[in-house]
Amino acid sequence: MASGGSSRHDRKYAFRSVLTRGLCPFLILAVFPVAARADDPRIAIPPEPLNRALTDLARQTGFDIISTEPGLDRVRTTGVTGQMAARDALQRLLKGTGFRAIAIDAHSYRIERMPRRLLTPRIIARRTPAPTSDGDIIVTASKQNATLLRFPGSAIMIGGFAPGTPTARPLTIDDVARATPVLQNTELGIGRNKIFIRGIADSSFNGATQSTASVYFDEVPLGYSGPEPSLNLYDMKGVEILEGPQGTLYGAGAIGGIIRLTPNPVDLTRFGASFSSGITATQGGAAGFDVAGMANVPILRDRIGLRVVGYRDRDGGFIGDRLRTLSNVNRTDTVGGRATLAVAPGNGWSFEIGGVQQHIAAVDAQYAERMVAALDRRARLAQPYSSDITLLRGVARKRWDSGLELLSASGYVDLQTSDVFDATRAIGSIGPTIYTNAQSAALLVQETRLSRAVPGKISWLLGVAVLHNRDIQARALGPPDQPFDIIGVTNRTDSISAFGEATWPTTHRLSITLGARATAARTDGEPSSRPRNDSFIRGRATRRIDPTLALSWLIAKRTAVFARFQTGYRTGGLAVASGVGRVLDFRSDSIMVGEVGLRKQRSGEIGLDLSTAVSYARWRDIQADLYNRRGQPYTANIGNAEIAGLEAIGDWVPVRGLHASFAFLYSYNIVDGPIAQSSVRVNRRLPETPAFSGNAGLTYRWTHGDTSQFSLGVFGRYFGRSVLGTGDFLDVSQGKYAVLDAQLGWHWRRFDFSLSGDNLANASANRFALGNPTILATRQQTTPLRPRNLRLGVTVGF
Repeated sequence: MASGGSSRHDRKYAFRSVLTRGLCPFLILAVFPVAARADDPRIAIPPEPLNRALTDLARQTGFDIISTEPGLDRVRTTGVTGQMAARDALQRLLKGTGFRAIAIDAHSYRIERMPRRLLTPRIIARRTPAPTSDGDIIVTASKQNATLLRFPGSAIMIGGFAPGTPTARPLTIDDVARATPVLQNTELGIGRNKIFIRGIADSSFNGATQSTASVYFDEVPLGYSGPEPSLNLYDMKGVEILEGPQGTLYGAGAIGGIIRLTPNPVDLTRFGASFSSGITATQGGAAGFDVAGMANVPILRDRIGLRVVGYRDRDGGFIGDRLRTLSNVNRTDTVGGRATLAVAPGNGWSFEIGGVQQHIAAVDAQYAERMVAALDRRARLAQPYSSDITLLRGVARKRWDSGLELLSASGYVDLQTSDVFDATRAIGSIGPTIYTNAQSAALLVQETRLSRAVPGKISWLLGVAVLHNRDIQARALGPPDQPFDIIGVTNRTDSISAFGEATWPTTHRLSITLGARATAARTDGEPSSRPRNDSFIRGRATRRIDPTLALSWLIAKRTAVFARFQTGYRTGGLAVASGVGRVLDFRSDSIMVGEVGLRKQRSGEIGLDLSTAVSYARWRDIQADLYNRRGQPYTANIGNAEIAGLEAIGDWVPVRGLHASFAFLYSYNIVDGPIAQSSVRVNRRLPETPAFSGNAGLTYRWTHGDTSQFSLGVFGRYFGRSVLGTGDFLDVSQGKYAVLDAQLGWHWRRFDFSLSGDNLANASANRFALGNPTILATRQQTTPLRPRNLRLGVTVGF
């Protein structure tokens, strides 16, 4: 092509003429010379066919845009208006059109039709979040925006929570864990379960120890210790799981890894709304229902927008109490919502202010007793519980065309939980007795980081993080109308960290990642009343450096191997000790993990997606929350553990529309310490970690006409045997069961209808061997599977 003013101008408009006639092949070219700009260009493209819109965008930005795809003149766009980078305008213009942009160089793009990708409902083998212009998935939780193919570690990307996707049933992280073998969770109840990643499990019980897996809502952690709050995932863009430890990027408490919940962003260009509702029938149990809605409102187009989500769920009960002659006592209600205000003033800046609030209330506990019946128990008193979480967050970003990005995120989380247990049958109790445990936690975090990610060049990040957490545990024991306080503890933790990580592409196939985090932390503990012993430390300081070393080697076009070594730790603190009226301090624990894996991605619609890895971990001075034979909690360092794992996740598409998915985790671990050695060798395992668990699914989707689409899926899940805890008192067996689920979906115009069934074979098994710690010594408690249940749902989107 010749350079120069008039000839370039004439040639550009000659190609525009070809475009407007809808002929193929065609070429869109804007050949105005590109000069350095201090500000992003002002773009004004009205709603018009895609071929004309791309021509206008090329003319207004000076970018070269080419394509050989037919049919662009038959695709209508919504237009783009505002001051923004050319790549952002192109992304908005192509959104929802079925086409994508592939970068040729810094100022050139090729437009091609996007390959169709199916979401497999409730099976984790599909990956949907954040595709790049060349179809790669971006791991945003890596903080370097690495592509999934070249990310040097085990990561799982889960999508399909938005309205109108096959996953129509309202889900929480608990549901994701049940369908994801690499995750394990307890089953004490919605809003009070603990979650673990890849078998890094300390204890089945909630207490003073810091969590082994950190759960994040965007850039803000949802808590420091205690249960996972079970946020509703309606209108969530996706879930990212980075297997740990992730000490370099996320600090203390990520020894098992991190789970990041990414909400759908505010759309500043157009109004959108959705509504979803469903009813659930459980065999032999009470009915349930769910309603949820979302509204996206651009207050000032391209500048200010608001996205609001609200929901209400009821899980109908299915457990009976024969002593009180009650049925379906374990009903649970969840109500909550989220709101995000986004502001884009231009020049690469963006701001978000948001909040989350959720309340969970259960009428009674969900356990049964073997000596009574599979779905019944005998309790003198009701055992309700509640969980409340409030999150406030603010995020500021600045992006430069050079790839440099500044991010500053602040968050405040308030978590309140309350548990009531019937202690009438506890050792030493006389008459009706209750035991209550209330936890109040307040977390304040702030992180600022600077990063740069440019394909083919060194990517890096540098950051500083500050954390303050205050956790109060209050306990009471006695008559239901007037229980008396027993000793509790308050822990205050402050930490400051500086961290950095860099990825160096030594060749176009091999890249090396190096990083480190330096942390100074202090935890101060205070008992709620004067303890019987004074053998504890009120304050404990921790100083650590946690390194990362990893590499990724591209051995074929869409196949890479990776290796990673990383460390992590958890802070210590003060906790209730074994015995009455006693407290002791527990030490920090630490972990080292090495892993080697392979990741293969298919090219196009047909083929195999596969990710597999082997790992080995050494865990020292394990912190664990335990219970004694009187049903009272205490915390201790129980010893050391070695953990070896083999995992895989795959999705095979033999023909268009048909997906065969699978995932499994094999874990071998052994615990060494005085408490563990009291058990027989086969039970000297970490809790909640079966030797093998896996799932498999088969889904098919087909289109009928221009407005209808059908989907059908069948899924099987297997959970191996695990133990409730470490030691001869807690080595109660649980698990070892299989579940069959299915789902049928129909999409018609703006509507989605779904019929889904869980536990279709009506299997009966013990998910979790605990419901009431005060009668744990009976070893008779079970948490049964919910019996066969069906849900009919409908979603409409605007």
